[in-house]
Amino acid sequence: MDRIVAMRTFITVASEGSFTRAADRLEMSPQLVSKYVSQLESQLGVRLLNRTTRKVHLTEAGSHYAQRAQQVLADMDELDNLMGDLQQSAQGVLRISAPVSFGSRHLSALLSAFQQAHPGVTVDLQLNDRKVDIVEEGFDIALRIGQLKSSSLIAKAIAPIRVVLCASPGYLAKHGVPTHPEQLQQHQYLHYSYMEADPGMPLYAWLRGAHQPGASTLICNNGDVLVNAAINGLGIALQPTFICGEALAAGDLQVVLPDYAPAPLGLYAVYAHRTLMASKVRCFIDFIEGFYGDPPYWDNYFQP
Repeated sequence: MDRIVAMRTFITVASEGSFTRAADRLEMSPQLVSKYVSQLESQLGVRLLNRTTRKVHLTEAGSHYAQRAQQVLADMDELDNLMGDLQQSAQGVLRISAPVSFGSRHLSALLSAFQQAHPGVTVDLQLNDRKVDIVEEGFDIALRIGQLKSSSLIAKAIAPIRVVLCASPGYLAKHGVPTHPEQLQQHQYLHYSYMEADPGMPLYAWLRGAHQPGASTLICNNGDVLVNAAINGLGIALQPTFICGEALAAGDLQVVLPDYAPAPLGLYAVYAHRTLMASKVRCFIDFIEGFYGDPPYWDNYFQP
């Protein structure tokens, strides 16, 4: 027995005072109406209605049950309406995880525009370069950079991420400009430590192949620090253009070995479910798609 259907049927019979009129209102047969009410009484172990040939009357127990059942059904209807509103208009707290440098440089404008379009959404942005477990840690969306492996998560490609070797003109004037990857062994390298966390990452394989760099003069888990170190002449860095693009455009850095650049990575929006997606998540996925352009605007800072 569908308990909710039986409750609604009983409430309709009580308000109409007749099985026949209740059946007309519910668009079902009088026999089915009677069956639902009888099953409800049987499950509750109490008589709810006194039946006569012409009319039905609530028992004392039926009167008490009707009052509470009406409130329960009203609360359920209100909850259904609330969920419908949440699906129709983006509302609630949207928890997003994103890489530190990308988030600090390129998410403010996006989030400002998104919240102007969807004022009912509060964004909780957490910046962290480690790979968070979005389900266990309660995130709605994670922005990730790389070449994603297959998993149970859904990944939406947002923008290509170009990665280049770069160094300051002063460093290159002092140590020479490498013309072949093998010459990287003679240079000082600014090492991004999170690359070690994923030995399968294409950039890791690129560096550990024929492009083995020289000794690391700085190891850090933040790309902005490494780019600033490269600007200050400490060595050659392998960094995405969304971090180093402005320095390249300004002439503070220049691309090294452009003909040997590794294959681009990608920026992805990762989320847990494709079906029954909360409106706030769906609206954000739709909003971020195409926001950065193709090529993304940070690659327009300079001529690759």
